[in-house]
Amino acid sequence: MTDETPAAPSNGGAGTASIARRLEAILLVIEEPQSLVSLAAAVSAPVAAVRQAVEMLVDDYDGRGTGPRRGFELREVGGGWRLYVRAEHDDLVSEFVNTQAPSRLSQAALETLAVIAYKQPVTRGQVAAIRAVNVDSVVRTLLARGLITEAYADPETGAIHYGTTDALLVNLGINSLDELPRIAPLLDDGSAGFDAEVVR
Repeated sequence: MTDETPAAPSNGGAGTASIARRLEAILLVIEEPQSLVSLAAAVSAPVAAVRQAVEMLVDDYDGRGTGPRRGFELREVGGGWRLYVRAEHDDLVSEFVNTQAPSRLSQAALETLAVIAYKQPVTRGQVAAIRAVNVDSVVRTLLARGLITEAYADPETGAIHYGTTDALLVNLGINSLDELPRIAPLLDDGSAGFDAEVVR
């Protein structure tokens, strides 16, 4: 009977797999890269165990285990971890999303797009502070429509800075952002809500 009974997995292996499953649930919904410490707090596990689980997920998604290479990857950006579509599938995903998206933008999306266009590169938090509302869903919409893009992640905070794309110029019928209307006639002092040091 002893020979027929498979050996039970070590607690470490089972624990890592359980942590990996919980991490996947978190990674599917986060908007910004999260540090190992933040992820450890989210899944109530030690940082060392979370690091091991992240490495397991990276290997799994990259096809280094028994499964296939996935169309997405777990990537470290600015000291944090987040799921990304693999670069070779960017065009496919953009085309699909654009065909599914409605043709018109909401007022909230237009206002958010205007802030990003004039203030870029800008973080989601900065846009939210200017508009005084949460802009998470609106930013996702603009990303899906291909009107804005992730320019870079802050190396210290991991916060993603957004900028506009050439698709916006095409939709506006202009060649560069320099052709956007001047903001001065639209604001009391020409700078309300914008940092003076930001240079387009």
